[in-house]
Amino acid sequence: MNFLLGAFDPIAISLGPIDVRWYGVIIAFGIVLAFLVAQREMLKRGFHEEFLTDLLIWAVPLAILGARLYYVIFKWEYYSENPGDILQVWEGGLAIHGALIASFVTAYVFTKKRKVSFLKLADVVAPSILIGQTIGRWGNFMNQEAHGGPVSRAFLENMFLPDWIIEQMRIDGTYYHPTFLYESIWNFMGVVILILLRRVNLLRGEMFLFYLIWYSVGRFFIEGLRTDSLYLLGELRTAQVVSLITVVVALLIVVYRRMTIKDPVRYKDA
Repeated sequence: MNFLLGAFDPIAISLGPIDVRWYGVIIAFGIVLAFLVAQREMLKRGFHEEFLTDLLIWAVPLAILGARLYYVIFKWEYYSENPGDILQVWEGGLAIHGALIASFVTAYVFTKKRKVSFLKLADVVAPSILIGQTIGRWGNFMNQEAHGGPVSRAFLENMFLPDWIIEQMRIDGTYYHPTFLYESIWNFMGVVILILLRRVNLLRGEMFLFYLIWYSVGRFFIEGLRTDSLYLLGELRTAQVVSLITVVVALLIVVYRRMTIKDPVRYKDA
C-alpha cells in the first residue's frame, strides 16, 4: 500500500492461515535490541554471559502474561462477556505496567536464587527497558491504537511529522494525537540520559529509580491525552495513579538512602 494514501496494513506477512502482525514483529525487535544493549553492559559489570538469557527465558513470557492479565482485569466488564477475546493478544491490549510488574517480580526472584544483587541487575538493564518501550510503542502505531483525542491535520503538519505518520493517525476520517510518538520520544530521551548517568557512578539502585521516575513522569502527562485509558474508579486513570505513586515512592527512596547509607555501593562497584 502507498503509505501516503492510507494506513499501513497491521499484518506484516501471512503464512497460510497464520497472520504475522507488525505489532508482534516490532515488540520482538524491541526485545532483541534491548537484550543486545544490556548484554554488552552486563559483561562489563561482571555478570555471567548466559545470565540475561536465562532470565529472559522466564521474564519475557511472564511479562506478556502480566501485561495481558493487567489489561483484562481493568477491562473485565468487556472480557467477562467476551472470554474468547482474552487470548487475542495480537490485536493489542497489553498494558506496560502489567509487563513491568511481572518482569520485576521475576527478576527479583531470579536474582535471589542466583545470589546476585537485584539492584545491580536493575541498574544495568534500566536503559534497555526503556529501549524496549521506545520501540514497542511503534507496535501501537501499526495497530492505530494508544492515540490521543481528535486534532486537525494542520496540527500534525505543524509538528513537522512525515505524511506516513500523519495518515496513520487518520482513523475513520479523523486525525488523532500521536501519543505513541510522544511517549516513544520521551522514552528515547530517557535512554540517552541513563547511558550518560553511567559515567556519574550513582549509588546502586539509583539508575533504576531514575528510570522509574523518568518513565512515570512522562506517562502521567501523556496518559491524560489518550482516549483508551484503563480506569480505576470513575474518571481516575489507572496509569496516572500508578505513575504518581511510583514517582513519589521512588523519590522518597532516593532521599532516604542518601540520608541513611554511610558507605554506599555505587554503580561501577563489583
